[in-house]
Amino acid sequence: MADDKDTTVDVPGGPVRTVAVLGPGGVGGLLAALLSRAGHRVICLAGEETAQTLRTSGIQVRSGRFGDFTAGVEADTELREPVDACLITVKHTALDASLERVPPAVLGYALLVPFLNGVEHPAALRARYRPDRVAPAAIRVESTRTAPGEIVHGSPFAEIDLTGDPVPRTRLDALAAALEAAGPTTRVLDDEAATLWAKMAFLAPVALLTTRYRAPVGEIRTRYRDELAALVEETAAVSRASGGPGDPAAAVARYEAFPPDSRTSMQRDAEAGRPLELDAIGGALLRAAARHGIAVPVATRLVREVGAATGRP
Repeated sequence: MADDKDTTVDVPGGPVRTVAVLGPGGVGGLLAALLSRAGHRVICLAGEETAQTLRTSGIQVRSGRFGDFTAGVEADTELREPVDACLITVKHTALDASLERVPPAVLGYALLVPFLNGVEHPAALRARYRPDRVAPAAIRVESTRTAPGEIVHGSPFAEIDLTGDPVPRTRLDALAAALEAAGPTTRVLDDEAATLWAKMAFLAPVALLTTRYRAPVGEIRTRYRDELAALVEETAAVSRASGGPGDPAAAVARYEAFPPDSRTSMQRDAEAGRPLELDAIGGALLRAAARHGIAVPVATRLVREVGAATGRP
């Protein structure tokens, strides 16, 4: 896949591509394990303690969708060689520090694929790396790291949308094929703004409500249904104005697919006392609403209340 150096190795059964995964947590660990099991060379980038655990024990996955298995991976604290793609699966709150593990000169022509919440990160990444190699992705999955190298995939699905307006389509198609073959349902979408806002319009309401009320998705769907509906309407309006989809009924229907005891990553972070992606999700939503002159009173109140309740931005 790389333009200046081909890191593809021909082996019986098909090509193996080299993929780096920055942040082998719930999402990154699952993708790293699936890609490794499919025959790809995977290099996980993490702190020394986590890297040593992964080098020694690999990644153990428990999944109703993909089965229970252990996958061997390589691990390092920094990217030291060219790869075909680098998946960024850290939280937005850790992004700046984590990017020190991926020097632009080493990354070169590889695809940089951020699986990040929010809509503002592609511009920041394109200021640091080659703009035509930043390929944002959205993933729909519930996957949790219970310990270094231990992943529990709880949702009955794992779906990836890959995009990138300035990225050559052949590069996107090649990566999508590798991801699809490894397990997650993967598609390439042409409109980057629409792709990012499709996830934002789905994620923001449920993340804000589960965190504010410390309740699982099932309780939000029932006890707080009116508030959910109002917040979905607001978010859909901002999404439409920003070039994304805006079907509130479709968003509410998708929440029904989640097991009732599902919790969002923001909710889990709040419960554990970790920094929240409140600004990347709620803050970005409010900023977009202000740019388009759209009133979002429910979202404004919830962002304020979540921030006040947790004391964390």
